[in-house]
Amino acid sequence: MPVKKNNKQEVIKEFAIGTTDTGSAPVQIALLTQRISQLTEHMKSNKKDFGSKRGLLKLVAQRKKYLQYLKTQNQELYDKTKKRLSLK
Repeated sequence: MPVKKNNKQEVIKEFAIGTTDTGSAPVQIALLTQRISQLTEHMKSNKKDFGSKRGLLKLVAQRKKYLQYLKTQNQELYDKTKKRLSLK
C-alpha cells in the first residue's frame, strides 16, 4: 500500500531543502520512514505476511544507507533529520 499523494506532498514540503527539492536525502529518508511505519502497522495484524516482511526489511536497509550517506555529507542535517523523525 503506497503512501497517499497528498501525504507525500506534505512530507516533501516539510523536509525539502529548496523550493523544487523532491529527491534530497532528508526527503527520501522521511518518505521511507512514513512507508516503514505503514508496513509496521500492517505487520502487526498480518504476522504471516512474509512478502511484506521482506519488503519492510528492504526499506529499513535502504533508509539506513541514506542515513549513512547523509551523515558523511552533512552531519548537522543528519542530526536535524533524525531528531525531526524521532529515530534512534
